[in-house]
Amino acid sequence: GSSPLPRPRADSRGSRPSSQTPAPPKTSLTPLTSHVDVAAVRDYLTGLQDRIVARLEAIDGGSFRRDAWDRPEGGGGVSRLIEEGNVLERGGVNFSDVRGTALPSSATAHRPDLAGRAWQAMGVSLVLHPRNPHAPTAHMNVRMFVATREGAEPAWWFGGGMDLTPYYGYDDDAVHFHRSCRDAVAPFGPELHPRWKKACDDYFYLKHRREPRGVGGVFFDDLSDGGFERSFAIMRSVGDAFVRAYAPILERRKDLAYGERERDFQAYRRGRYVEFNLVWDRGTLFGLQSNGRTEAILISLPPVVKWRYDWRPAPGTPEARLYDRYLVPRDWADGAVDA
Repeated sequence: GSSPLPRPRADSRGSRPSSQTPAPPKTSLTPLTSHVDVAAVRDYLTGLQDRIVARLEAIDGGSFRRDAWDRPEGGGGVSRLIEEGNVLERGGVNFSDVRGTALPSSATAHRPDLAGRAWQAMGVSLVLHPRNPHAPTAHMNVRMFVATREGAEPAWWFGGGMDLTPYYGYDDDAVHFHRSCRDAVAPFGPELHPRWKKACDDYFYLKHRREPRGVGGVFFDDLSDGGFERSFAIMRSVGDAFVRAYAPILERRKDLAYGERERDFQAYRRGRYVEFNLVWDRGTLFGLQSNGRTEAILISLPPVVKWRYDWRPAPGTPEARLYDRYLVPRDWADGAVDA
């Protein structure tokens, strides 16, 4: 999605085998105190947006349009987008800093204690759809959320993550991406990557299709453990890791040969991306419910998409390999890959 978003649903994955380990218990939100530096978070996020756009422009050779917008209820943002680029068929890198007087239902359905609170949400969210079907779609989001009410302790938390959605999978791409995610959170404790890798697998899952959206990555929310400085540092580390995780993959796949068959399958699989973002993604729902900028929220949608009734790839084809090998949760960071 294209907006900072609230807490995850406890049942975000739907029906899965009982051997799956249960999600960790939710942490309580930390009271907002004087050492929380909201201005520093904002400065980091605007700088992150600039750095990511600069790197993508260097790869694509084209320029990202800049669209600054204001939200009547409070706040605004800057959308950076490219359409019909040399490498990126469509992509957006959005910054938003929005606020309101009452949290929308998407933020309070699973947290009734936050109902009616004033709020501020800021973040950077991006989705990149390359033209070449061998180059995967990428998503990244980092965000901070503050909820306040007169007579009650304010609460704050961070969230974020990134995930990769290939059409024609490559083991070395998946390994590189997951190792970049693991390395980003490793300095903060060895327990974080396995937990947040599973949270990503759980979240980016199309329950109505019973299939993952892609090969995953990392996903975290409600992060306030250890205080503001630690939580902010984790968010920065994840945000800073995105270019290292994705740029090498894009560079090595963007010029591979492809034909109409590959473009057709890419368009079909992009349909799953649309389905997830419009049916399940809480960032999309939050943005629309909070009267965010619709054009910025829906920049996540790909430009060319196809649907077919009950289509399945023929066994043994490259298209079938996506389902058999890549749309299955694996511990890619461990490097346990084969041909």
